[in-house]
Amino acid sequence: MPDTDLLSLQIDHMGILQSRYEQVLEDHGYDGLLISSGAAPMRYGDDQSWHFQGYGPFLHWTGLAGFEHAWLLIRKGRKPLLSLYQPVDFWHASLELAQEPWLEEFELRFSESRSAPELSGVSQLAVIGDPSMLADLPGDENPGALRAALDETRVHKTAYEIACLAHANKLAMAGHHAARDAFLAGASEFEINLAYQRATQQREADAPYHSIIGVNEHAGTLHYQYYDTTPPTKSRSLLIDAGVRYRGYCSDITRTTAGVGEGRFAALVQGLEQLQFRLCKMVAPGVDYVDIHRKTHLGIAALLSATGLVSGLSDEEMVAEGVTRAFFPHGIGHFLGVQVHDVAGKPVPSPADAPFLRLMRTLEPGMVVTIEPGLYFIPSLLEPLLSGPLERHINRPLLDELQGCGGIRIEDNVVVTDSGCRNLTRESEG
Repeated sequence: MPDTDLLSLQIDHMGILQSRYEQVLEDHGYDGLLISSGAAPMRYGDDQSWHFQGYGPFLHWTGLAGFEHAWLLIRKGRKPLLSLYQPVDFWHASLELAQEPWLEEFELRFSESRSAPELSGVSQLAVIGDPSMLADLPGDENPGALRAALDETRVHKTAYEIACLAHANKLAMAGHHAARDAFLAGASEFEINLAYQRATQQREADAPYHSIIGVNEHAGTLHYQYYDTTPPTKSRSLLIDAGVRYRGYCSDITRTTAGVGEGRFAALVQGLEQLQFRLCKMVAPGVDYVDIHRKTHLGIAALLSATGLVSGLSDEEMVAEGVTRAFFPHGIGHFLGVQVHDVAGKPVPSPADAPFLRLMRTLEPGMVVTIEPGLYFIPSLLEPLLSGPLERHINRPLLDELQGCGGIRIEDNVVVTDSGCRNLTRESEG
């Protein structure tokens, strides 16, 4: 069982959510909200289902990622009603519910039926979840304005949520250390993944996302999704982007390791890490997150210049001419919570100079964000530079040497505090 401090924080978390949700319901004219946990759909033409991890608002309240066909009823001034599906089944095991103090805050029921519980004492009901689960239920289904308001309740994390995210970081960093050691010992991508899972003690299906484990040129595919079972002849680089889910909450961490004898690439990794440290320290109340993204491009430009990959252009010219976009094509990060890319990050569209940025907000205390600069050698993005007028500014021999290393990404999970920030990942680095 978790420590008593965490369990006490969870009770406080329940009270905060009850207050936030009651206010949202009142603002939108409802006196009840029914939340479906969801269920894994069946694969087309098959008798097997996809893996299940639960609907965000349900996880926000319960952290119960694996409970399918569960229901949560929120009503003003009353305990939430939590109905968990527990059929008599000799084919499958039912998940066990740990007996913890937070359950006293709920009216708890177990049901052999997948149906929603009886909805008593509610006159104006909203129902949210996967539409395929909500057929024939009374009330308004997934009202857009209400859902947007509920998303806002997840923007500012409670102390309990931050504690869960911190522990998810601690567990994941143990996996990252094991993955690094496996890589340096000459392991394949598949073996590196096994080392990560062994250290975190979490099946990949239960992790918050499919781990990205790219050795050598595979590190240059941003969401590389395969694992080679055979080690390369020479292991030049490892990029691993992997997290852990703890009590519903996700860590999302990336590390890059240079292979033995890869001095130039190692220097580039070190340079990007120094930039990442500075970017993390920018996280503070009142800071526009887009400014961190734009500062990243200037930092990438300075790194390209310092390493001799690009010459004859100022940092500002490299950004304006799109040179840095070719090496760093994605956004600097996103919100983090019970979803890896947590909700409510884009109340306005991304700007033209940052089309893939997932967070467009001014930072406030309680927000949790990722900071993940990258520098990659992606042929399809570099080719326009190498075949155009800017080609003379690119150090082709050095680029050719580094291209086989794929790329670099370094990612931490950072909390916005009242006066600055708290880096959950570096706390867990050990």
